[in-house]
Amino acid sequence: MNRSLPPGARGLATVVGFLVVVELASGVLQGYYTPIFSDIADHLGIQDADVNWFEAAQLLVSALCVPPLARLGDLVGHKKVLLISTAVTAVASWGVAFAPSFETFLVAWALQGFYVVWLPLEVAIIYRRTAGSGRQGVLTRRSAAVLVGALELAVIIGALTSGALVESTSMTVLLALPAVVVTACLVIIWVGIDDAPGEATGGFDWPGLGLVTAALLLVMGGLIAVRLQGPGSVLPWLLIAAGLAVLVPFHRVEAARADPMIDVRLLATRGQWPVQLTAFLFGISVLGAQIPLSTFARTDPDVAGYGLGADAAFVSTLVGVYVVFLAVGALTLPLTARLLGPRGALVAGALLVALGYGLFLPFHDSTTQTLVNMAIAGIGSGALVAALPATAAAAAPPDRTGFATGMTNATKTVGGAFASSVFAIALASTGSLGEPGAGQAPLSGYLTVWAICSVSAVAAALVLLMMPRPVETVPDTPLDAVPVG
Repeated sequence: MNRSLPPGARGLATVVGFLVVVELASGVLQGYYTPIFSDIADHLGIQDADVNWFEAAQLLVSALCVPPLARLGDLVGHKKVLLISTAVTAVASWGVAFAPSFETFLVAWALQGFYVVWLPLEVAIIYRRTAGSGRQGVLTRRSAAVLVGALELAVIIGALTSGALVESTSMTVLLALPAVVVTACLVIIWVGIDDAPGEATGGFDWPGLGLVTAALLLVMGGLIAVRLQGPGSVLPWLLIAAGLAVLVPFHRVEAARADPMIDVRLLATRGQWPVQLTAFLFGISVLGAQIPLSTFARTDPDVAGYGLGADAAFVSTLVGVYVVFLAVGALTLPLTARLLGPRGALVAGALLVALGYGLFLPFHDSTTQTLVNMAIAGIGSGALVAALPATAAAAAPPDRTGFATGMTNATKTVGGAFASSVFAIALASTGSLGEPGAGQAPLSGYLTVWAICSVSAVAAALVLLMMPRPVETVPDTPLDAVPVG
């Protein structure tokens, strides 16, 4: 039975409403597990430090899956690929719930990383559905703000839910709840989103996929090796150098193809490279700084001379505050873009991230100071999360919107993986990234983390100033007044 609807059958607000459900599922996946990582470690019979493998494995899969899925979306249709990625995520979520060992859990957890392509695909769907309206950029930013707001709300709901249920039910039942949510999301996508064919032409670029996969595996494998063996080992640097060397033939192959996996010519344009480089720099703080912030808060100041001495419940509160302000930054993006322009909104977001983390350098001695710093960084981060995919879509041709939006998540993920390894080195100490009680990193390590986050955000703001200023009218048009198609 064909459940797709003809173009124009649904208003944009209805489509965004269905996509909000997808982002609610994404938020559950991103927030639900954080408060119960120690309980998951006990369930699997592993040390707390081994939980860091979850992050490394999922970041690797996320970085690898985005380029081919984004290209596939442009070829066969974004809804189809959204369904495929959601189906993989649902199966992986059930695997997480019923995994009998650490190894099978790790594989299932890594495959959950397919959800990272959801938001870029949703933005591509919205951008295409508003074609011909004359207001694609405005409506896409508004819609993206709504989606990111729903995402962050679900992060909070997920974290609170798992924390409340962990003592009252079995781990299998607890871990099955996200799988139920994602499975329901699969049905929502099937019946609620219009199916439209892809606009891209040409075939699937298998040589490009092979080369970019090899490059990412080598570079991210080297980053993981840095974490395991330390910066003094030769192997990590050989792997990273080999991965970078693969980029030379990769660039030649992709530049010569009419239908490349990674459109290097598009990425080199003035409208794209500042956005993609900003996504990489933004990934340093939004993905790389969360574990250091958590361990800093857990550190006992009576023992280490710094830290907040917080328990796990209060760390969840800190994360919740950060997420609330991240949602504020996303939801106020349309207003910010109206006041400052699309490029000005991006620059302002990056500068807020820089200010928030920069304030940690002199002000980190109390809970109030930490909350203020995280709130400022959260507002800026929310604006960037919502604006980057929409900006990339606006600067791409119609047949490459999925690729452009997907690359913002891919480059952000690589930035986060890079930062994760660098921060692990900065915080090197017994137990600093695993169980805070087993040992403390030097305060200088945390100062290094915050300084890198701040400097990278300033660099992102400078890069964004090189992006051409878009010329666009901003009429006050409600979402439900715009037809689909």
